[in-house]
Amino acid sequence: MKFTIKRNAFIKKLTDVQRAISSKTAIEILTGLKITATENSITLTGSDSDISIENEISTDDSNYELLIDEPGSIVLPARFFSEIIKRLPENTFTIEVNDHFQATITSGQTEYQVNGVDADNYPHLPEIDTNEQLTIPADIMKQVINQTVIAVSTQESRPLLTGVHLTIKDGELHAVATDSHRLSQRKVKLSGAENIDYDIIVPGRSLVELSRMIADSTGSLEIQIAENQILFNFDNTAFYSRLLEGMYPDTDRLIPQSSETEIELNAVSLLHAIERASLLSHEGRNNVVKLSLNSENQTAVLSSNSPEVGNIEEELQFDKLTGNDIEISFNPDYMKAALQAFGQAEVKLSLTLPLRPFTLMPTEDSEDFIQLITPVRTY
Repeated sequence: MKFTIKRNAFIKKLTDVQRAISSKTAIEILTGLKITATENSITLTGSDSDISIENEISTDDSNYELLIDEPGSIVLPARFFSEIIKRLPENTFTIEVNDHFQATITSGQTEYQVNGVDADNYPHLPEIDTNEQLTIPADIMKQVINQTVIAVSTQESRPLLTGVHLTIKDGELHAVATDSHRLSQRKVKLSGAENIDYDIIVPGRSLVELSRMIADSTGSLEIQIAENQILFNFDNTAFYSRLLEGMYPDTDRLIPQSSETEIELNAVSLLHAIERASLLSHEGRNNVVKLSLNSENQTAVLSSNSPEVGNIEEELQFDKLTGNDIEISFNPDYMKAALQAFGQAEVKLSLTLPLRPFTLMPTEDSEDFIQLITPVRTY
């Protein structure tokens, strides 16, 4: 195998593939990067058996200035190889592999010799044999991921909750995640998916890595789903993830269908106020912020008290406040993550009782995006 390529452009593809490569794996060869060269392209492959990423670079793409002298394949130590490429002196480099799987990397006057492994020993990527293919705009998919993955659990003791529950039915994508303290749910209408019916759980980690790879310029994602794998295709990249097995909890029953108190206000203004209040709450033993609503006096007060440091009280500006007076305490970190997902939108908080979960949703399109947070009991 021998090819020459532009270094900076190659590094971008290399960085994406490295998202799937772990130094902590029971299968030694998976700590490596697989490189395969054909007459017209090279393919970079990385996997940790949960996530697999395959990136193809074509000789037709002028951004890479790729010249292939000899096809072939090799597996090189990923972390070491990446560090070498980043430090090469020239704008292009050449890799040449001999019959003993030793790679010579040259750039200008610099030459490295790196020992590799036979690529035939590298595990095969999953085969997804299905004729059903779903297409979704990449920016929409990225938004859905970022708005729901914030609520996945980090506790491996409940593995299903470490994933996002995706259902596709009647032309609608329904994504929901919960860690039992909070919940985030997003719905999106899909064109051309009226006859597709899926119910799957995708690991949150996989979706975070996918979101990081989806560039703003990416047009659309093609999605294929098999029994225990999902494949996302975009920009000459194939992103595979295993699926979590089991029945996701019925989350619809967790969302209150009515409320006693409602307040509408700007998400960014509320976020900044909570950031100020949480400066104190983080210093104390209890990370709690309190919201006090009085509809008769039309006041909304955010406060936090830390016996070790002091207290803060701030009166909030809002657009509308109706219903019963209520005081509710919550984890400010959950609230900040929820509000960041709304961007610049106006949001409506719907509350029932001090210890019952409350919801946040945009004042417009409130059916499409909803977040739920469980209050904290205070004494």
